[in-house]
Amino acid sequence: MGKRVAVVLAGCGVYDGTEIHEASAVLVHLSRFGASVKMFAPNVDQMHVVDHLKGAPTEEKRNVLVESARLARGEIKDLSELGVKEHDAIIFPGGFGAAKNLCSWAVQGKDCTVNDQVKATMQAFHAEGKPIGLCCISPVLAAKVFPGCEVTVGHEKDERSPDVPGTAEAITQLGCKHVNKSVSETHVDEKNKLVTTSAFMCKAPLHEIFDGIGAMVQDVLKLA
Repeated sequence: MGKRVAVVLAGCGVYDGTEIHEASAVLVHLSRFGASVKMFAPNVDQMHVVDHLKGAPTEEKRNVLVESARLARGEIKDLSELGVKEHDAIIFPGGFGAAKNLCSWAVQGKDCTVNDQVKATMQAFHAEGKPIGLCCISPVLAAKVFPGCEVTVGHEKDERSPDVPGTAEAITQLGCKHVNKSVSETHVDEKNKLVTTSAFMCKAPLHEIFDGIGAMVQDVLKLA
């Protein structure tokens, strides 16, 4: 039987929700490795709505669960309904929604708060010794929830990753360890069963990001 994996979305669209290519890559690789997938999202309002053509916030209000259903083709449930016992692993794709709707990192950095349901879910998987996969900016969730953990958001000396040094510094200030990894690599924190990769934190070709996410998915399944 394939591994049972929960995927947590944060809306639909890179600037205010889940990064669509990352979510798609996660789902494709899970399918390739024979996993069964259920998708979830918190039933909360987005921090704001961004016009992706203009790159600017609008006055609209949207719900994270409703918007995430676009990515899930309607097959999604409220995060409050996620049963840890029914899953072998959990994965969080990135996108600004992870830093705006799952936590407040986008506006508060290391002083952010994590959505209560997201935090409780991550802690529950951790307590059961089940792996957690995170990519792009979503590893900051682990840095807030699991003091002393190890993650990567990319390579601090890669000119294609201008936002990595500042993020890595904030992660370090939280008492966690940031590990430099290229876009095609993952970092596995064996103690905490965390698997992280940089994805779109690196301005790399799409196939490299896709391959890095595939490596993350594979490592998650190995730990499950």
